Amino acid sequence: MNRNDLRRVDMNLLVIFEALMFEKNLTRVAEKLFMGQPAVSAALGRLRDLFDDPLLLRNGRGMEPTGRALAILKELQPAMDVISGAVSRAKEFDPTTSCDVFRIGLSDDAEFGLFPPLLRQLQEEAPGIVVVVRRANYLLMPALLASGEISVGVSYTTDLPANAKCKKLRDIPCKVLRGDKRPGVLTLDEYCERPHAMVSFSGDLSGNIDLDLAKIGRSRRVVLGVPQFSGLRALLAGTEMVATVPDYAACALVEGCGLRAEDPPFPIEAAQLSMAWSGVHDNDPAERWLRSRIGEFMSRPLPIVG
Repeated sequence: MNRNDLRRVDMNLLVIFEALMFEKNLTRVAEKLFMGQPAVSAALGRLRDLFDDPLLLRNGRGMEPTGRALAILKELQPAMDVISGAVSRAKEFDPTTSCDVFRIGLSDDAEFGLFPPLLRQLQEEAPGIVVVVRRANYLLMPALLASGEISVGVSYTTDLPANAKCKKLRDIPCKVLRGDKRPGVLTLDEYCERPHAMVSFSGDLSGNIDLDLAKIGRSRRVVLGVPQFSGLRALLAGTEMVATVPDYAACALVEGCGLRAEDPPFPIEAAQLSMAWSGVHDNDPAERWLRSRIGEFMSRPLPIVG
């Protein structure tokens, strides 16, 4: 196909194709792209004609891409990234007049403990923008960035897509939250004997805290796992349960309630909270502005809690 033939190719079809390859579900693609499902189905038909391949095949209740579809995606994605980046860089960005939609991935601790002051600043500087937050953690972040569902994410991170960039925002020291009225701080023995609540997105009941305890030959008893930090305020109040959480989550949780936070009675290796973004947005003026605000507000020193 030469350059003149490209005039017959609808760029919208390629955007739908990419979404179909990641979502493998017509309904989810329709929701993601704000389209009707019949329109997505019609687009899939046109894509099958364009590439002379079924592209997606039924596999039980789901759909799976064909080998040719995956090969096409591998070739198309870098080209689409280049086009998207070129178009983005051509735009000037004025936060006071912008109506852009920003899609951010946040881990629950970052959303609960660090996002509110950031959001207030974004709304003050750019009152016309829309911010969409997706729940992200180290397991979800790579796919969300690779698919373009978010342009930037904040979380503890491990593996990232090849074209992603990453910047450390802060260390994540821990605090022990408690809602009882006993005087004094917890000793190591008391910490290990108390029932523990744990925030776990995946439902696991062990984590890095348990690894650090194991290093000194100790263990804890987790009796409650919850998916969000916001629930701890009511769940710990007036009980013997304790929870070990990032310091910025503790700072938000103790505000205006009966919970208190103290340093853990044993050394905990601090993880890192990082900001990751797709390389295609690296020079986008709007995304650079957003990342500058995330970096400024999510790396600020915290008030002392304890």
